[in-house]
Amino acid sequence: MKLLCRAVMAVPLLVFAVQFACAQVDPSSDVGNLFIGMPIRTIPNAGYIDLSCVDDASRKLRSWSDSSECPLGMDQLRAVRFEFDPATSRDGTSIAGHPVILTALIDDSETLAGLKIDTDPEARLYMRKKAFLLGAQVKSRYGSEGWTCMQRGHEAGERAVGGIYIRESCRKTLQRRLLVIERDLFRRPDQGRKDFVNRTQVTITRDSQ
Repeated sequence: MKLLCRAVMAVPLLVFAVQFACAQVDPSSDVGNLFIGMPIRTIPNAGYIDLSCVDDASRKLRSWSDSSECPLGMDQLRAVRFEFDPATSRDGTSIAGHPVILTALIDDSETLAGLKIDTDPEARLYMRKKAFLLGAQVKSRYGSEGWTCMQRGHEAGERAVGGIYIRESCRKTLQRRLLVIERDLFRRPDQGRKDFVNRTQVTITRDSQ
């Protein structure tokens, strides 16, 4: 895998996909060394920083075990924002080369019930232009077969960006997990030539079926 990672770096179109594969060596993991269903007490504090409650950003957490301090959401889960420690993650808080916002969803039994990965809307313009590509890379990570995708409705006045228009939702169940990918790439009527909507959101939860 290391040799493959080095060799493909010379091919720009494959760089992000291989970075994702290299970062996810353990097939059971979903983000870093996190996987759905793991007890919070088993998550190491090393490698993660800036833990805070999504619904109360002023509430900073010293460790994962403090997640019970966060309020319950409408889904009866506690949402914890976190980042990768740059001391152990060369590329900072990023997935497959994309700067991302990471959220852990924790249930009352202090188990990791879900993960959300959102491309960072505050990233540099160069990276924001590529945000819609993360969805395709996640599909590759979990296997290209078995996805059910639908195009969401085109709203009045929305325009393509560079000839591309995307409003897509994809779902797949795999190993008792439900994977949902939402991608958007378009320009709203109120946006100028240099502004646009370009995002990927990945949600991984336990499959309730």
